[in-house]
Amino acid sequence: MDRLARRHLVAVALVMAPTVCVAQQVGEVAPSDVRIVGDAIPEPLTTASADKARGRSIVLDRSNGNCLICHQVPVQEERFQGNVGPDLSGVGAHLSAGQIRLRLVDQGRLNATTLMPPFYRIDGLLRVGQQYKGHTVLSALEIEDVVAYLVSLKD
Repeated sequence: MDRLARRHLVAVALVMAPTVCVAQQVGEVAPSDVRIVGDAIPEPLTTASADKARGRSIVLDRSNGNCLICHQVPVQEERFQGNVGPDLSGVGAHLSAGQIRLRLVDQGRLNATTLMPPFYRIDGLLRVGQQYKGHTVLSALEIEDVVAYLVSLKD
């Protein structure tokens, strides 16, 4: 994929991923207070209970998270899955919950040239639309829901 096509894909992903977290909820870790240990965020971002069914819905929702623009998941009925990012089939067998959490929060911490947008970061971002400034793409609970779903993908 050429450089212009990659830039366009990132722009589309950022535009299509809506802001849903307007205010921090009680029991949530603020994006600026997330503690990274090695290649993981070991503690959940919220005290609320995560739900893998909600996480699956977020992963498959092309307007909230929009994971399928870049990734494939083991859901045969979903058409037009991406192939730019890694296939997420079996990701739970290869990465811990903390490792998956860091990749969702800010993959750029592990790979400065990643195309994946940060889903739980608000500072230091470039070319952010005015309506998105100061808001995370996914809430802390939504991140945890997606982590719960992805951890369940063992094969």
